[in-house]
Amino acid sequence: MLSRGVSFGKGAGTRTITIFARLQQNDRVPKANIILGIGGSIAAAKTPRLVRLLRKEGAVVQPVLTRSGKEFVTATTLSALSGRPVRDELWDMEAEHAMNHIELARWADLLVVAPASANVLGSLANGLANDLLSCIYLATAAPVLVAPAMNQGMWNHPATQRNVATLRADGVQIVGPATGEQACGDFGPGRMLEPEDLAEAALQFMADNRRRLDGLRILVTAGPTREALDPVRYISNASSGRQGFAVAQAACEAGAHVTLVSGPVELETPSGVERVDVVSASDMSSVVMERVAECDMVFAVAAVADHRPERRFESKIKRQRSSIQRVQLVENEDIIGNVGSLRPRPFLVGFAAETEDILANAREKRLRKNLDAIVVNDVSDQGLGFDSAENEVTLIHSDGEELFERASKLEIARKIVNRVSDIYHSAAASRLESLVS
Repeated sequence: MLSRGVSFGKGAGTRTITIFARLQQNDRVPKANIILGIGGSIAAAKTPRLVRLLRKEGAVVQPVLTRSGKEFVTATTLSALSGRPVRDELWDMEAEHAMNHIELARWADLLVVAPASANVLGSLANGLANDLLSCIYLATAAPVLVAPAMNQGMWNHPATQRNVATLRADGVQIVGPATGEQACGDFGPGRMLEPEDLAEAALQFMADNRRRLDGLRILVTAGPTREALDPVRYISNASSGRQGFAVAQAACEAGAHVTLVSGPVELETPSGVERVDVVSASDMSSVVMERVAECDMVFAVAAVADHRPERRFESKIKRQRSSIQRVQLVENEDIIGNVGSLRPRPFLVGFAAETEDILANAREKRLRKNLDAIVVNDVSDQGLGFDSAENEVTLIHSDGEELFERASKLEIARKIVNRVSDIYHSAAASRLESLVS
């Protein structure tokens, strides 16, 4: 919760009443738009029951049948239960003249793939776009929940396990499979979860990933900065930008208008995110300070260089040049410190990469830089943090400290955004109560 006297950035006050009203709503996310992708498995026979359960909870369900899925459940049944025409062909000219698969991807609040056959898992994990379901998967910014269903031998095969690991690393939620008797007579893992369990998992997943930041303007910094020594050499660090890009994606999924200010990285911009590329700490500072007054929240994830060479040589320094004995460094501007000193200022979340006294250093930095929260990780572990697909972090705020255990950076980002949104809304509600009391 914010300390007394700290206020939100421009425009936040007018939205506080709306935010407070949202806090009173049911967490089960009524009227959610759910795409149900149905793969080729005998478990597809259970999907009509799943459609009924989701609709009973208030969801709007759009069935999408794969070619193999149509062998196990009919479009007529799914359409009758969902109240919507079933989509089953990418090459449906009547629908696709308006790029309807893209519109479906944008429409969805959640994509559920149940059952997900071994073939569907392989298609999604490898980024294929060979049918309507796989195209929607690639195009959507919505969270994805997948329920595998297949023979136990297929489930245990190394190729299937590689595909599952890839999907998890990409931030997909895998639920199941259950262990039990299978249609072929085998016994083992591979059974799709029952519709009741799947409906509960989908609703809980929606509650955990609901659009908590609708309409808020969020700025995220990401990646390293490069501080030039000459035209070909620079000082930098090992940041890949993945965690910052994941935070930008998670904030966009949560409904925010996201601006991503990125140092030099080789990453694709998350769908729906505005990106501004910079090189040096000075460049990043200029962009951030120019835009911060219009922001409600800032996630300062970038690994900004603390120092830069005092002198930048105009031509390449030659090996033979004896005058270069040492490089004199000067301090860069403290971007997050400057944002933290603004009055009013946005809700501010810092990130810290530490190698020793991890929590103590992060606690001190949060207070010193006037942060609402700070996320810290131990970069001395070579398998985590910098230039890794996974992370493990601790979120520190005025009400406590929370460990988010090792997971993909997108999964970590979603947990951070969800928890930070709770803290933000709690602060907004408290502020509103103090204004009307």
